[in-house]
Amino acid sequence: MTPTTRTLLADDHALIRAGLHNALASLPGIEIVGEVGSGQELAAALERVHPDLLVMDVNMPDFEPVAFVRHARHRYPGLKILVVSAYDDQSYVVGLLSAGVNGYHLKDQPLSDLQQAVQRILEGGRWISDPLVDRLIGYQATASNPAQPVSLTRRQRQLLYLLTQGYNNYKIADLMELSVKTVENHLTALYRAIGVESRLEANHYAHQHPELLAALKSDRPAIVSLPEAPEALAVLLVENNSRYRAQLGKMVGRSSPAAVIFEAEDAAEALRLAQQVKPRLAFIDVVLEGEDGITCARSIHAISPETRMILISAYPDREFRRLGLSAGAVAFLDKKDIDAATVRQLVEDALNS
Repeated sequence: MTPTTRTLLADDHALIRAGLHNALASLPGIEIVGEVGSGQELAAALERVHPDLLVMDVNMPDFEPVAFVRHARHRYPGLKILVVSAYDDQSYVVGLLSAGVNGYHLKDQPLSDLQQAVQRILEGGRWISDPLVDRLIGYQATASNPAQPVSLTRRQRQLLYLLTQGYNNYKIADLMELSVKTVENHLTALYRAIGVESRLEANHYAHQHPELLAALKSDRPAIVSLPEAPEALAVLLVENNSRYRAQLGKMVGRSSPAAVIFEAEDAAEALRLAQQVKPRLAFIDVVLEGEDGITCARSIHAISPETRMILISAYPDREFRRLGLSAGAVAFLDKKDIDAATVRQLVEDALNS
């Protein structure tokens, strides 16, 4: 008989807990013995149910994840801990791995990977989602190098400014009158110059070093307004994983070169952009910082009822779909099913609607 693994789920989004529950309950030997949504609830549940496996997010009310993991390692030495998070910042991941978690899984990865992560951890192994591996190798290679003064070219400062405005590579290429490939090459050089790995980190760096943008003044590229041509398509991407957002933006841009793409990593930014541009098409992840994507979709629908909203998730669930469609979405898609052909069809539907 397969031994039972008593499993506790911790995430402040009830919808995500439901998706995790459905995904893990199908594994042989897994018994879900509790679900909690805050650090305080988690501490009480550990004392009460004594789980063998804890699957937890790191962003919950009343919760300090690194301190908690260190405490749990001391008090419950046999407990297996798998972090399931949208955060992909390498210093954050390294901190939790160093504190003693058994694995770190990104929420935008396939459902099959989550199940494989749990199985590997229960077998005594470790788990790190594939997109994090190269970043962690780079982090270890540079962690001991002292920071050097940064000197950017005028073009790199322009590029950094446009990143802070939320523009994707296609929009930046249009504004700077460059090819998308050239923009990608310049971005690689910029990231290397300021020691970051992503658009989000570059944004944070710019906010921490305002002197870099203050020097621009008249060098800033002119911001082009949204085209008024009937074929122009405003597309809103609401996704807190910068890499997936960039990948989705590329597919949209290839499907419709006239598309103007706006990016948001949280619900507040998404609602601000929806109010300003009234997008014709929006892709909204179910997992957002501080609020679920279904609530965000409902708010966007109230602001811009003509927007065709596509909800996306790495954890597809019938209840998610029902709630999403009732919130005004026209479709609910599994992330692993989103490819160039699917995006092209969605773009064409939006243009013809």
